[in-house]
Amino acid sequence: MKTVQPRYRMFSRRLFLAGFSSAMIINRFAHADDTTWIDNSWDGWMTLDGRTVPIAWERNDDTIHLRKTAERTGHIVTRREYGDFKFEFDWKIAPGGNSGIKYRVRRYDDRMLGCEYQIYDGGTRTVEPRNQTGSIYDLFEPDKSVVARPPGEWNQGIIVLKENLIEHWLNGSKIVTAKIGDAEWDRRITESKFNDVPDFAKNTRGRIMLTDHGSEVWYRALKFTEL
Repeated sequence: MKTVQPRYRMFSRRLFLAGFSSAMIINRFAHADDTTWIDNSWDGWMTLDGRTVPIAWERNDDTIHLRKTAERTGHIVTRREYGDFKFEFDWKIAPGGNSGIKYRVRRYDDRMLGCEYQIYDGGTRTVEPRNQTGSIYDLFEPDKSVVARPPGEWNQGIIVLKENLIEHWLNGSKIVTAKIGDAEWDRRITESKFNDVPDFAKNTRGRIMLTDHGSEVWYRALKFTEL
């Protein structure tokens, strides 16, 4: 499997999340190469019911950290919806941890769902391959030859979404490729927890979600590029 990171033709502006910069609101245009920098705030994020981001989601220097609390704090999502993009990020998980980044998230009746880049400490218990780190959660397993670094150590992830093509990358290697809506996708949907969700993930735009599954998780060096 090739280990060269993907390059894509830019169709619109590029968005950079410099360090812990997280808000998806355009504040100023700088540079002749049409680069847009993102404000250092949570203004572009909200809870699932539209409230401000809880304090358990904290920023420290260039890092986003979900602290472990007595009760789960809850997922946060972007206020804006996105279509095609490349999202690069460093991440690390606490021992025994379970988390992930969801994308093209939208509401299905009373649930907010989307595809997920799974982040998981596989050293604590065995899970099915399609639920391991880097998988498209519960749908497509990652390349088993690429192993995440242990809990507490930084890994590099990339999510690429171009029309109906998904790629997940881990530490410089492409580990998952899937095509939304083809025969293999539909087969795997019927075998997954999403088999009761009509047209799951077939929307062309949606929100990005940082999940809270009750575990500490850290992100840094975020870079978001709209394609």
